[in-house]
Amino acid sequence: MGKVYYISKNVSLGILVLAAIALATIIALSIAYDKERAKNRGKPGDGGTGGSSTSPPPTTHFTPKEPWDRYRLPDSLVPVSYNVTLWPRLEPNTDGLYIFTGNSKVVFSCVKETDLIIIHCNKLNLTTFSGHHAKLSGLSEAAAPSIQKSWLVEKTAYLVLRLHSSLTVGATYVLHTEFQGELADDLEGFYRSEYTEDGVKKVVATSQMQATYARKAFPCFDEPALKAVFNVIIIHSRGTVALSNMSRSNCSSPRTDSAESVIDGVPVKVTTFEPTKRMSTYLLAFIVSDFVSIQSNQNNNLLIRIWARKKAIDDRQGDYALNVTGPILQFYERYYNATYPLSKSDQIALPDFNAGAMENWGLVTYRETALLYDPILSSTGNKERITTVISHELAHMWFGNLVTLQWWNDLWLNEGFASYVEYLGADYAEPTWNMKDQIVLYDVHKVFAVDALASSHPLSRRAEEVNDPSQISEMFNTISYSKGAAVLRMLSEFLTEPVFARGLSSYLNTFAFGNTVYTDLWDHLQQVGMQIPDTVHNIMNRWTLQMGFPVVTVDTSTGTINQKHFLLDPESVVDRPSEFNSCRAGVIDPMFSILMKRVSVVYTNSLMRASGQEWVLLNTNMSGYFRVNYDLGNWDRLLSLLNTNHQVIINRAQIIDDAFNLARAKIVSTTLALRTTKYLSKERDYIPWESALRNLDYYLLMFDRTEVYGAFQKYENHFKTITENWTKVPTGHTDQYNQINAIGVACNTGVESCRDLIKTWYRQWMENPNQNPIHPNLKGTVYCRAIAFGGVEEWEFAWEMFKNATLASEAARLRSALACTKAPWLLNRYLEYSLDPAKIRKQDATSTIQSIARNVVGMPLAWNFVRARWSYIFQQYGEGSFSFSSLISGVTQRFSTEFELQELKQFKEDNLHVGFGSATLALEQAIEKTTANIRWVTENKAHVLKWLTEEST
Repeated sequence: MGKVYYISKNVSLGILVLAAIALATIIALSIAYDKERAKNRGKPGDGGTGGSSTSPPPTTHFTPKEPWDRYRLPDSLVPVSYNVTLWPRLEPNTDGLYIFTGNSKVVFSCVKETDLIIIHCNKLNLTTFSGHHAKLSGLSEAAAPSIQKSWLVEKTAYLVLRLHSSLTVGATYVLHTEFQGELADDLEGFYRSEYTEDGVKKVVATSQMQATYARKAFPCFDEPALKAVFNVIIIHSRGTVALSNMSRSNCSSPRTDSAESVIDGVPVKVTTFEPTKRMSTYLLAFIVSDFVSIQSNQNNNLLIRIWARKKAIDDRQGDYALNVTGPILQFYERYYNATYPLSKSDQIALPDFNAGAMENWGLVTYRETALLYDPILSSTGNKERITTVISHELAHMWFGNLVTLQWWNDLWLNEGFASYVEYLGADYAEPTWNMKDQIVLYDVHKVFAVDALASSHPLSRRAEEVNDPSQISEMFNTISYSKGAAVLRMLSEFLTEPVFARGLSSYLNTFAFGNTVYTDLWDHLQQVGMQIPDTVHNIMNRWTLQMGFPVVTVDTSTGTINQKHFLLDPESVVDRPSEFNSCRAGVIDPMFSILMKRVSVVYTNSLMRASGQEWVLLNTNMSGYFRVNYDLGNWDRLLSLLNTNHQVIINRAQIIDDAFNLARAKIVSTTLALRTTKYLSKERDYIPWESALRNLDYYLLMFDRTEVYGAFQKYENHFKTITENWTKVPTGHTDQYNQINAIGVACNTGVESCRDLIKTWYRQWMENPNQNPIHPNLKGTVYCRAIAFGGVEEWEFAWEMFKNATLASEAARLRSALACTKAPWLLNRYLEYSLDPAKIRKQDATSTIQSIARNVVGMPLAWNFVRARWSYIFQQYGEGSFSFSSLISGVTQRFSTEFELQELKQFKEDNLHVGFGSATLALEQAIEKTTANIRWVTENKAHVLKWLTEEST
């Protein structure tokens, strides 16, 4: 069991206390669950979720009357294999459109009698055969029934064929289709990416199938459980290379050119790929480009290649990714005790890609910023991101690809697991970075902010709650990724890492090439043999089937421990009835009362008592998914210790984060939270500093339009000692991050020498654009401040540098910095640019608007822009984008007035007819957070101003 708790040497009680409290915390949320599970859900693993989801109900209720009206496929047909041929055209046709043509033969079995064939098909023009959209033939002795009628259903994206008679159960059939689709720039399905090299426009045909876009490439049974073998042929222009999940089958080597041919008078190449393993449609990938690669071979003869634009490869931007991929794959092979299941591992950097990366089996696709690292121009942060993203995607090669979720309601297990073990893989590749510690900042603290809302949701939802594409896309959120990572990390430390790994190996080997529900993992973790006080099912279901997390309160004067559901705004629960609302006004949940008594009875003793100078500290490595509160006496002793001997406290970042969030929840005073920052002038570790700055950032967002901001700047001047020697880059990995923070704090607080240094660096660059004097680590901070301090000349220079940047991470830094100007007319112009794909890539549109909203001057401009353009923005970016929800949260994060709340509610009302797609829940959360912000500012503004003023004198 991991070190969940730490107690000072004065009251240390050893392993028994550690084990007891760790178990209590995990079990504490569990007591109330047993009766409710039987009352409200079926058996474990039936796809149920805990409690009523707080997602908003649909605006209109639709009751399907026919099978083709339902978003889930009938269970009568099961695919066996596909033969898919695709021919993308990289030149526009006479109508100016880029198209692809293709044909598909899907072999399927009938497992239940039916006279319907329903298969996904979206935005494809199908060739008709004797008046029907497809041809059907039989593979077995039974002849195929003739087609009576066929039609397309736009709402559910189906091709439907009604037959004259029923298919025979146990028989196998072949459905043949021919089709044409648009190779659009929508970043979905089979799509078009463009870039310019040496003044020449280049086009790439590429793909993104997750979650529901394979149906835009060819007709298919597009659900994760309907795995099949795929035989892929790509027809493509000579001078280009075709890639897919598997190696080329008609070549003696994967590097050998494909067969040349002439089709319809056009000279082409025809590349045939080996049959895939049995896999899901969302993991397919097809790419045609003029990219080049670098490669290496593992000891087991596994071919590893990095693909990118020729200039990027020539500039050695793929070298780092190639160097870390092999070690990370080796780590996972040992960790899973399972060999990498394919013969090659391709990774490719795409100029246009909506997600950060995608784990297509054997052909992982990335944004350029997530794969390409320039040894001279890239920053330490760029390198870390590349390592962690590669580690995340390669973790999926086994967990997600080899063994796949049954349905999207359990997405958290797939993404949460990869989000946890990415730190393990990255730590193996770069052992000096201490990557395992950073999960606390990047995932645990991050998800606490979302899961503390009454509008949060459980990790696993009922399958019927996740149906249409927007609901599926909405599952790709912070809860699935970061809470999933946090609770799996907690379970791993509870069981111990070796036991957890053995359970994973058993799970992966048992269900290889199949599908599971999350409870299958619990079964295998249980089987590996460890004595625990309850089953893994009973322990973990309480964390996966209910939203939220607890705050554990220790009273060191009595030794008692209590617990309750933590909500940032306890009053928000009043209007959100839920079986888990233990804080609802006037109501005491009887199950919660039992839970509290259980904890108190077990731990009402002297073990947690402290007196005099003794102190108690819990959850030191933050492996428990909960917050900790103490009696005021213990808080005072801990704060005193921070000021006198802060390094004695191991989890300083957690002390800070807990205190600030407990204050927002009215559990402790705001001044107590602010007191945790007084010692920071002595702090040199990155994680506590980053925790403090993130929490103080909330105060900045709430008060940077008020008189409190001036007092805040004066208070932060206390920290200027950390900015000494800021021009010398430290050697330590996280120390370099501290330097970035130090310069940011110094400039924000008006340190004149910081302002002068930044202006000097930027001016030197403007005078000689080919010689940038700014260290890569500091570019993001310096660019933003220089543009904020400057005027149109500084902005226009950055815009030119952005347009000419050949390194994606450099372009990303400049794109973000351009939003820092204080000139409203420049910001409004930049907002217009954001929706022009000729100026800002479509993949970057919503994040650019968010960057502008982050600027106190730009926030109202961005909000007005989003409101005025909502219909267009939603149509272009909102129906399926995983990141779309962050647009709403980003633009509204500063909202803290009644006027802004009413505008937000009016925005919702005005656009019900348009819809909000995958941002539906984000909108509800924005309303909840704005309401809470109004209340918090009203209650705390005067106290914060008084405290900051007194501390600054």
